[in-house]
Amino acid sequence: MSLLRALSLTLTLTSTLFLATLPGGQSLAADVDAEALIRPIQDEWADIKYRQPAKQQPDLYRALAEKAHKLAEAHPYSAEILIWEGIVVSSEAGARGGLGALSLAKEARRLLEESLKLNEKALNGSAYASLGTLYAKVPGWPIGFGDGKRAEELFTKALAINPAGIDPHFFYGEYLIDDGRVAEGRRHLETALKAPPRPGRELADQGRRQEIQALLDKTAKDAK
Repeated sequence: MSLLRALSLTLTLTSTLFLATLPGGQSLAADVDAEALIRPIQDEWADIKYRQPAKQQPDLYRALAEKAHKLAEAHPYSAEILIWEGIVVSSEAGARGGLGALSLAKEARRLLEESLKLNEKALNGSAYASLGTLYAKVPGWPIGFGDGKRAEELFTKALAINPAGIDPHFFYGEYLIDDGRVAEGRRHLETALKAPPRPGRELADQGRRQEIQALLDKTAKDAK
């Protein structure tokens, strides 16, 4: 191989690797790696949420958030990892509750918004669905940043990217029911139950379907 050709090949490989680490320049290999990296986070999150006692969940989420943060530091241009760090921190906020959880909710919002700057369609628009839930559940001004109108905008964006997804339909349905639009909310919950299974996320799907069914049962009972 000539020196000129070797130099050209080296420059090409270097450019490819560099672009794979930048927003908008992610290769298929980079996407696959991101999915492999977040899988243990997803699995542990599902185990905490659906199998562990409620009183233990805040500390378990905190430990998992630290793992996700280290992963995000090692892969600063991965929207997928940022999304999952945001989801874990948001889950910790929900598990802890009270005003003390507000700082966690703000941190989760920051992480999810950062992921959108990298790739708004990462993980089928999960950042929009998770952000929508934060805006729906966090108290409004002057205590927090909660905003029903903003939540609905975010849920709409999530559904535009993932129209058949279990999570965006569940979160939006839950929001609508809390907002008093029960019939509309139930339609989204029923659509969520029909969502296709997510390979490798069987526990999360099972737990989510149980949440959906419980909410459907509750609204049916309340209507009597």
